[in-house]
Amino acid sequence: MVSMRSLYFASLPLLLAGFALSGAETPKSAFDKPTLEAYVRHLFVLTAPLTVTVNDPKPALLTGFKEVRVRISQGAQSQDVLLYVSNDGKQIVQGNVYEIAKNPFKADLDKLKTQYAPALGTAGAPVAIVIFTDLQCPYCKGEAEMLRQNLIKTFPTQVRLYLKNFPLTGLHPWSKAAAIAGRCVYGQKNETFWDYHDWIFAHQESITPDNLKTQILDWAKGVKDLDTVKLGACIDSKSTEAEVDAEMQQGQDLGITGTPTMFVNGRRISQTIDWPSLKNIIDMEIEYQKTAKNAGDDCACEVKLDVPGMQMPKPAAPPSLKKK
Repeated sequence: MVSMRSLYFASLPLLLAGFALSGAETPKSAFDKPTLEAYVRHLFVLTAPLTVTVNDPKPALLTGFKEVRVRISQGAQSQDVLLYVSNDGKQIVQGNVYEIAKNPFKADLDKLKTQYAPALGTAGAPVAIVIFTDLQCPYCKGEAEMLRQNLIKTFPTQVRLYLKNFPLTGLHPWSKAAAIAGRCVYGQKNETFWDYHDWIFAHQESITPDNLKTQILDWAKGVKDLDTVKLGACIDSKSTEAEVDAEMQQGQDLGITGTPTMFVNGRRISQTIDWPSLKNIIDMEIEYQKTAKNAGDDCACEVKLDVPGMQMPKPAAPPSLKKK
């Protein structure tokens, strides 16, 4: 027979272990949002006025890790930090993840949508450039002039340029209204949009929120094949505002925090760049795409209404243009 004394001493280690566990600190996990926020604040010395938002984890390219995007913001300004958290929540890695068999900029390439954007150059070119701009931004003005003077003249068939609006409304009070008006012009004719683009940058210093519409309509009177009545109605109704909002959202999804921001076959250039440096990047990209064939312009220029019962197969992209 087992005595009560024996049972007591036999169970004592289990009781002590239970007490130890109950008093032990719960292991920290980077998947706990307050824990990760506190860690990031300490890591980057982020003081109270800065807001830190930790997003939900997503699948990551890095095996054994989840992707967690952290947004640091203050007012209208923000910056995203991409972190990779190990599946056990113990380790954090910051940096880029590349797959040797894929374009190193594939993550951004997949987010860049060029359909219905003003474009210059040859459709199907081996190099596609997408620029996010603010029509009131002086740095954007300088880069726009550089591109217009050099790009198509130097690369008449090898480059396709697309423009996206990313007005910094907290800094530039008429930038979004100018973007909305620009989309109104583009709605009438792609080529005329580029005339508007050149004109508004050239007159940037004389434009104010109060005189913007008047100046645009005065300019439009001298533009052939531009319906000024239709343009004025479009500006008043803000009928293209949703298009500008969609471009701004795309920029936010890409983590853009300033203008100009340019993507050359997905390669992000987040600051102004001089022509010799940009030309060197384009030359290298043209040469690289001769064998890589994993970037470039894939047009997306078809305007077609899909009607149920009349689905037509889309033509396959040429092998040289297909992203991988």
